Amino acid sequence: MDLVEIAPPEYDVDIELLYATDGNFTGKPVYKTPICYLHKDAADALKKTIIYAAELDFRIRIYDAFRPSEAQWVLWDHTPDPDFLADPRRGSPHSRGTAIDLTLITAEGQPLEMGTGFDAFTPRSHHGNTDISKIAQQNRLILLGIMTLAGWDFYRNEWWHYQLFDSRNFPLVSDKEVPNPMMPPS
Repeated sequence: MDLVEIAPPEYDVDIELLYATDGNFTGKPVYKTPICYLHKDAADALKKTIIYAAELDFRIRIYDAFRPSEAQWVLWDHTPDPDFLADPRRGSPHSRGTAIDLTLITAEGQPLEMGTGFDAFTPRSHHGNTDISKIAQQNRLILLGIMTLAGWDFYRNEWWHYQLFDSRNFPLVSDKEVPNPMMPPS
């Protein structure tokens, strides 16, 4: 198993896995157990991300990382929108442990203005959208710069989503394969 748990103090991040709460687009928890995992290669890139963000006096808040294939089906069954969700038949980079949904926060823990919230399935969430405030545009560009420098690729429709460039080369991972299952019993 090439997934590693992302948690302080080894990773100086704020973790707020929204799919473990009802504060996500489905309106109910998807994960029973909120554990943040990434593939070890993505975890290495995250370490660089943390360093580059800290150089600008920012920290990282993680909204989602590894997402079991079973969770991808739950999201897809709720909202089968290929502009914002990977079809689980093809597999998501999240289900490979090679994608992360995140934002920048201040040292005090306040998220930077990004123009929309996480999982706002609207064109305003697209990278480069100019129908948001100038400060939100600047903040998205700062995040994009940090993530690119750390070795991540972006998804054009979601300012919060980044993945390794070769994500599709990694195998899909089921909830049954992780050390501590995240999904509720079926």
